[in-house]
Amino acid sequence: MTIQQASEETGIARFVPALSWLRSYDRAWLGADRLAGATAAAVVIPQAMGYATVAGLPVEIGLYTCIFPMLIYALFGTARRLSFSTTSTIVALTGLAITAAAPNSTDLVGTATTLTLMVGVLLIVFRLIRLGWMLEAVSEATLAGLKVGVGLTIIADQLPKLLGIPSTEGDFFGDVWNAIQQIPEANLATALIGAVTIAFLLVIRAWKPKIPGPLLALAVGIGLVVFTGVTDRGVATIPEVPTGLPLPAIPPFQNLETLLPFALAIALMAYFETVTAGRIARQPDDPPIDNNQEYIATGVATIVGSFFQTVPPAGGFSQTQVNTNAGARSQLSELVTVVLAVAVALFLAPVLGDLPEATLGAIVVVAVLGLIKVDEMRRLGVIDPLEFWIAAITAFFALAFNLLIGVLVGVFLTIYFVLRTLNHPVVIELKRPHESRELLPARDGDEAVPGMLILRIEGGLYTLNVRGVQTQILERAAVEPHPEVVLLDVGGTADTSVTVIDVILETDHMLARQGSTLWVASIPTRALEKARKTEMWEAWYGSGRIHPTVASAVTAFQESR
Repeated sequence: MTIQQASEETGIARFVPALSWLRSYDRAWLGADRLAGATAAAVVIPQAMGYATVAGLPVEIGLYTCIFPMLIYALFGTARRLSFSTTSTIVALTGLAITAAAPNSTDLVGTATTLTLMVGVLLIVFRLIRLGWMLEAVSEATLAGLKVGVGLTIIADQLPKLLGIPSTEGDFFGDVWNAIQQIPEANLATALIGAVTIAFLLVIRAWKPKIPGPLLALAVGIGLVVFTGVTDRGVATIPEVPTGLPLPAIPPFQNLETLLPFALAIALMAYFETVTAGRIARQPDDPPIDNNQEYIATGVATIVGSFFQTVPPAGGFSQTQVNTNAGARSQLSELVTVVLAVAVALFLAPVLGDLPEATLGAIVVVAVLGLIKVDEMRRLGVIDPLEFWIAAITAFFALAFNLLIGVLVGVFLTIYFVLRTLNHPVVIELKRPHESRELLPARDGDEAVPGMLILRIEGGLYTLNVRGVQTQILERAAVEPHPEVVLLDVGGTADTSVTVIDVILETDHMLARQGSTLWVASIPTRALEKARKTEMWEAWYGSGRIHPTVASAVTAFQESR
């Protein structure tokens, strides 16, 4: 193979990561990948079918989402053990989008596929404008609050199926109130099936997590309908599932303006969940996850799925954990899941029509219970009460209004508090403790360098915060007797601007009025390059006011005295 051929192959493998893991695939992994794929299928397929109903769509839409997007992600994704279909957060937002865009439409599937196409296109656009860094912009507090909101919203949405009562359109509180009011009219047989199934799944999860509880629950539910005739007692079953696979079709371009804000939220959430789930499942010997390639993988999988009647897909936390715990070593496990989903669509679809709605609702409820983590909220409150309140406010808005509002509020709060933190850097004084000659944050009894006030700026200097920092410097330097030199450690400032430089010069003039001189130490490289272009540089540098480190500045000051 020539160097050029090797280079071209490397470039193709970078775009289609499956080429890399297929070339290096160890045959000893085959058994583990087949078992993991089958185990994941037993959980993912019934769960995805239930999720489709959350969005108000037929169950087969969830089944198709386990086929086409999953197949494409296995080729383009960089997370070796990720299980990729759809998630509770995504389908909840999808249902909200469909309700907003087509409240009275009979073509709900068409609206869903249009939304899916928009999400896929946005993901590709995000890659083109290099938004891989956005993964780090969503705080854990926002995500924790959103999970609580999503989990409770979906559980409330499943109550009519679990109780055998009519459903109503509304928010979380409206759904709960509707269920409470109709409890006297609940169907006893339906409620019993729902309650027993939930209890069964919780016991399986706690005691034998490797057993595919959703698959067993699905089989038992179908068996009840077929062999006991519970439908005569008013137990409703899901609509008939069509046999076969959908033919490719172009999504109808409708309600684009209404769907756009939902598509943006879903695209960001799909990317975030996919990369986060992949990171959690990654093992030390796996290759690193490429954030930008994940935009491509998720985007292409979503676009392809839109032509085959799927909801927006994403990597799921719970299903990925099942896949990983079952021993998955590569995306071959996901291809096994795809094959089994195809088999279900081709051969088992008629049987699925005998599945009680209560059973499917119970599977969904147990799946989303994992989103409501009281310990996670308690941990936020212990470490940082502010983050707890961000999570709580995000959850409240998601419940009281809708999930999109919850997402927007959470992102707004995250950005606001990031800017607030950046805008309030701390200026601390450095002194020498008696037990050390190092300069450390000052405590009572520590020794100052005679004639020198040493201040460290904990954080970067920006146009937004430099005036506040100036105020802190002047207040600390106003002590009697005034220091001969005020030394600023600006090592935390990665860059600078004309405004920052001008304020530093202004601060120097203000200190000079009280007889103090401003020195600066530890200027980072990028800020140094700009500082050297200013008019004051030669004068400051030539007079010994610029120093590479705080220690060298202190030494120079003491020698000058």
